[in-house]
Formats: sequence, C-alpha cells, structure tokens
Amino acid sequence: MKIRVKAFARFREILGSDLAVEVPDGATMAAVLAALRDRAGDESGAIFDEAGALRTHVILMRNGKRVKRDDSDALADGDEVALFPPVAGG
Repeated sequence: MKIRVKAFARFREILGSDLAVEVPDGATMAAVLAALRDRAGDESGAIFDEAGALRTHVILMRNGKRVKRDDSDALADGDEVALFPPVAGG
C-alpha cells in the first residue's frame, strides 16, 4: 500500500517534498519510519537518534492529527504521514 509523506522545513531538504512510501498491507508507523530513515541516509541524524528511533523533538502526524511515535495502529492505503521540526516563535 502507498503512504503519502510530507516533510517540512529542514526535514523536506533531507527527505524531499511530497513523497510516497510503499509498505505492506497492515503496516504500522514503524514501517514508514524505517523507510524514511533509510531514505535519509547520512542525514538521518537530524530526524532519528543513534538507535534509529524518531527524535523526541520531531512532531509526527497521521492524517492531520498528532500521533505518538510508538503508534501501533495499522495504516491504510492513502494515509498521510507528516514530519515537523520543533516549532518556536514569539
């Protein structure tokens, strides 16, 4: 199945803009994150820690709603996953 991925700011520079990740039916967020980690290659350290886990400051969303990094719900074909860097302002 195909999952759409949107990355913002620095993450877009690393992963590219609007991209799609192919994962098996019934896959969870872990499968998408693993594919993105592979795609990021040498620059994965901006998004993933040394153990390969999503860094705590990364905002992860599924279909416009924030989700936890360990979300184990099965994804559906056409779902959208978004990665945002930390947001600050004033």
